[in-house]
Amino acid sequence: MLKIENLSKTFNPGTVNEKKALDHVDLTVEDGEFVTILGNNGAGKSTLFNAVSGSFLCDEGKIILDDVNMTYWPEYRRAKVIGRLFQDPLKGTAPHMTIEENLALAFLRANRHTNPFSHIKEKERGQFRDALKQLDMGLEDRMDVPVGTLSGGQRQALTLLMATIVPPRLLLLDEHTAALDPGAADKVMALTKQIVAAHHTTCLMVTHNMHQAIDTGNRILMMKDGHIVSDIRDKHGLTVEDLLARFHEGAGEELDNDRILLSDK
Repeated sequence: MLKIENLSKTFNPGTVNEKKALDHVDLTVEDGEFVTILGNNGAGKSTLFNAVSGSFLCDEGKIILDDVNMTYWPEYRRAKVIGRLFQDPLKGTAPHMTIEENLALAFLRANRHTNPFSHIKEKERGQFRDALKQLDMGLEDRMDVPVGTLSGGQRQALTLLMATIVPPRLLLLDEHTAALDPGAADKVMALTKQIVAAHHTTCLMVTHNMHQAIDTGNRILMMKDGHIVSDIRDKHGLTVEDLLARFHEGAGEELDNDRILLSDK
């Protein structure tokens, strides 16, 4: 469903700050797969997401979604079929607009059968209320409230809803629970699993938590220096120690990222 071929990206080429962020990455993700991605800082995880979502054009390679080559598509065009959440709950929403207005923007942007300048009707408002009820945060009764007044957990849950209000062909989750308190993170993660399962959405999720990687989805990728060094498809009986061993086997060195290691103590 998603096919990445020979994808490479170098920032600041020919300077002292040259950084090869993606190094001939090949990856195929089947329809409905939920893939978690682990790796050191600078491993290329977010760069991979930026490449797929169209934040920049790569130096080499192809990005193919549903047999359509979108390598040179602009970001706004890819946004119609790709949903994305960031680590920062402040990203992905317009704080001075209401919950309803934010949902309307997301709905009109992603709905390929609707004029983006259309007006939201009562039918769509009903859809928004029903979707907000799933969050179990009482937001369905606060649709006229500015998003900037919500807590981080509420805002990230809303962003998740915005990214999936029209089910995307691909959902990219870039550490979307990392900035939340444990209770809010657990709630948003549970909602993520529920929504992804309900729509059979193909999903890639970056995380620094090895237990979360093991417990979520059906496949784990581990990255280092712009490469995929391990691709784990059989997670039965998998432990944190197994992940560390697989990283060492693929990368030729120990995983030395304190954030990842401390999150699993």
